[in-house]
Amino acid sequence: MKAFALSLLIVALSSTASAADGMIAKPSKHSVTNTMERLEVAVKEKGLTIFAKVDHEAGAEKIGLKMPPAQVLIFGNPKGGTPLMLASPSTALDLPLKMAVWEDGKGKVWLGYNSVSVLKARHDITGKDELVKTLDGLLDSLSSKATE
Repeated sequence: MKAFALSLLIVALSSTASAADGMIAKPSKHSVTNTMERLEVAVKEKGLTIFAKVDHEAGAEKIGLKMPPAQVLIFGNPKGGTPLMLASPSTALDLPLKMAVWEDGKGKVWLGYNSVSVLKARHDITGKDELVKTLDGLLDSLSSKATE
């Protein structure tokens, strides 16, 4: 339990903002569209597969509602996700990986994602510490490339 608490603290300190539930949020220096474009480039550069991009603002417009820009990128690689799902099949609820980019009510743009360390705890995954550490590092790197 102490190791889990320490890993949560490390993840929290590695981001500019972090929620208690394991979501890491970083402010972006760019618009939602530009941040998402930068994220897509970074994901492709790492050789990851982009499965889908969801534009929530466009969806809202289709039903006559207006909301600030918000997009989600769904991406991954079976080399990272499959071992986690084999260790705990319920991990499929949280995979593939996702990152959201949104504009808050004050016009500030954020990029957020779930820490893999928290997913490890949520799904009671054991024996995959190095993979989880690698994936957390990957997400931190991708998010930094998109937001800086």
